[in-house]
Amino acid sequence: MDLRRCRKRYVGRRQQVVLNEMSGRRMGRSRRARHLGLLRMKVRRLQRIVPGGRGLQADLLFLHTADYILRLRFQVHVLQALSKVFIPS
Repeated sequence: MDLRRCRKRYVGRRQQVVLNEMSGRRMGRSRRARHLGLLRMKVRRLQRIVPGGRGLQADLLFLHTADYILRLRFQVHVLQALSKVFIPS
């Protein structure tokens, strides 16, 4: 095996060879697996942001997120209206 063509990556305490010995092609997780991992991370992050979002499945989480966005928009409009009333321009 030509070590110049190999890169090593550490997974925990183990060392993994990233390139295949025969073809020189990259080994490891597929593009789809990486995409799913990123998607799961984003869903977890959204669960932390939206009130009551922890533990919800993705479909319900997206519905709660849409409701939360509408409530926030409404609050912004109310605060803008109040600022126009109490702070003369």
